[in-house]
Amino acid sequence: MRLENILWRVEETVAVATFHRPKALNALNSATIAELGQVLDAVDADRSLRALVVTGAGEKAFVAGADIAEMAALSPLEARQFAERGERTLARLEALRIPTIAAVNGFALGGGCELAMACDLVYASERAHFGQPEVNLGLIPAFGGTQRLARRVGPARALEIILTGEMIDAGKAKEIGLALEVLPADQLLSHALQTARKIASRAPAAVALAKRTLHAGLAVDAATAAELERQSFALLFGTEDTREGLSAFLEKRAPAFKNR
Repeated sequence: MRLENILWRVEETVAVATFHRPKALNALNSATIAELGQVLDAVDADRSLRALVVTGAGEKAFVAGADIAEMAALSPLEARQFAERGERTLARLEALRIPTIAAVNGFALGGGCELAMACDLVYASERAHFGQPEVNLGLIPAFGGTQRLARRVGPARALEIILTGEMIDAGKAKEIGLALEVLPADQLLSHALQTARKIASRAPAAVALAKRTLHAGLAVDAATAAELERQSFALLFGTEDTREGLSAFLEKRAPAFKNR
């Protein structure tokens, strides 16, 4: 990959994508959104990867929003295309087969908050602040923020955050369910990586199906969701890893999963 705005590294089975636009507080412009697409292509192509951690470079920002300087010059048609690219890319992130973890190290505003919400798990630094401040610019969230925020924290709380345009701190984000944990800044990334490695040690097919089943179930009625769960459960009995996991338990040893 040829990346200028995202730092990319792989530690065994865990990948780390770090947004790195220091002069713009890691804001999402069109080039950065395109690079995120390249990262997702790489994850899709590398079947050895079992978790992805997303974070921001520096101490101030995770991703401070979409790039306002770029947006200011857009026509209505160009604005729609910009929104479509951003929303489509975050939808791809949300739908990855592997679990994704946002390590929110600073400002996660606008597109940055939307990026965090597209990840499965969100951990925040004590310095983190979240928000959808688009109304302050005469706009609304455009990368799926109205929908994901309502599903994360409920419609009323989502409206409060979106309509006031005010930031909330990490403690409030945890209180309302936007973040799972709040950690000291120097412990945030290590905690995210530790969680990623723990997930990576589990049976990959089971992890992927658990994620897919949960998301699919939220979009249908309870009876259909329960049937999806039963189908996924049964499907796993055709995998070598499930047989290995069951045998290891009965033999009182650690399982050796091979992603088969």
